[in-house]
Amino acid sequence: MNYLDLDYKHTWHPYNALPSKSKILPVKKTFEQTIVLEDGRKLTDAMSSWWSAIHGYNHPVLLKALKNQANIMPHMMFGGLTNKPAAKLCKKIADLTKLPSVFLCDSGSVSVEVALKTAILYQKAKEKKYKNKSVSKFISLNNAYHGDTLGCMGVCDPKNSMHSLYGDYLPKNIFTSIWNLEDTINKYHKEVAGVIIEPIVQGAGGMKIHSPKYLKIARKLCTKYDLILIVDEIATGFGHTGKMWGCNWANITPDIMTIGKSLTGGMMSLAAMATTKNISDTISKSKIGVLMHGPTFMGNALACAVANANIALLLGSSWKKKVKNIESIFKKELYPLINLNIVKDVRCIGAIGVVELKSDKYAQILQDYCVEQGVWIRPFGKLLYSIVAYTISNKELKKITSAIKISINKISSESINAKTK
Repeated sequence: MNYLDLDYKHTWHPYNALPSKSKILPVKKTFEQTIVLEDGRKLTDAMSSWWSAIHGYNHPVLLKALKNQANIMPHMMFGGLTNKPAAKLCKKIADLTKLPSVFLCDSGSVSVEVALKTAILYQKAKEKKYKNKSVSKFISLNNAYHGDTLGCMGVCDPKNSMHSLYGDYLPKNIFTSIWNLEDTINKYHKEVAGVIIEPIVQGAGGMKIHSPKYLKIARKLCTKYDLILIVDEIATGFGHTGKMWGCNWANITPDIMTIGKSLTGGMMSLAAMATTKNISDTISKSKIGVLMHGPTFMGNALACAVANANIALLLGSSWKKKVKNIESIFKKELYPLINLNIVKDVRCIGAIGVVELKSDKYAQILQDYCVEQGVWIRPFGKLLYSIVAYTISNKELKKITSAIKISINKISSESINAKTK
């Protein structure tokens, strides 16, 4: 029995059934921007491994960091102990985010969980109450997505997200539109511990791109009412929007920032929560005293060593120029698709190109069409989108945009023909 048969029998893939309802492609190896399948086909990766592989695959600098650290110390518990790569990484994150207190964890969802816990602990330490009860609610945005674990799901849009099925089980938070954010904060500030937002680009909730004005409003009001402003930079961070952080578009610093995905350049699972000294001091000097959270693989030396190398590699490159070039190509190649009958919208920012269709029924066939043209792209509902590595060549990027255009044009033509029959 080959491993694809084993996979089909035993492996439950994300957002899928068991056995899988969609095609699962067997990958043999990767290099640069290329995925090599077991049958020898080569696919140019339009997804950068769910937005994480910002330098492409198998980058020699990251591989060297991984191998060197593996020979020294792959992992050691972080409770009561520390290690050099972890300490150096926390300093780098503090410098990059301007938030000096850093908590390392093993996934983006966990970093959001820790952020929510931290905001609640801060308000408890300050003895904030509403109707004689400690506050534990949050204000979040319509279409928000912040992760798949329970606390995260509680701040994901309960109606317009993939987590609506769990609505009866999740904590009841307050959701609002970007346009009503100011009124909502003014109305509910006594009841909430904080506000959580994705800056500029809302990811899995619809790949929506917004003006930075709402970030300034959120910052101003959270400061006024002593609410914790959590900015979820897991998807937007490390340059995806054209700036290091999405919140840089509004020139604001949040109280808490969550980061992940690109932290290790797609090599290892690692994430972090960074916060202000005021928050860490308020909790640490209160009766609460400690942050009660401790992932087993927190501060993993291998992952931290790779993250240090990844950050140095990014900062030492001309990533801003590269991302700007990616954006210009996406805009030039994808914007004309807005004229097709099945297309609702086209939007681009930084290394992100999005084509929103009028229906979600085309997702699998669009994926199949792109694979036929040598491009790996995974549509999500109505969205056919690409988020690429910054090291991608113009030729590779235009191969991706060409596959998107050919596939959508093909579907559009088929749709028109079906209506005329």
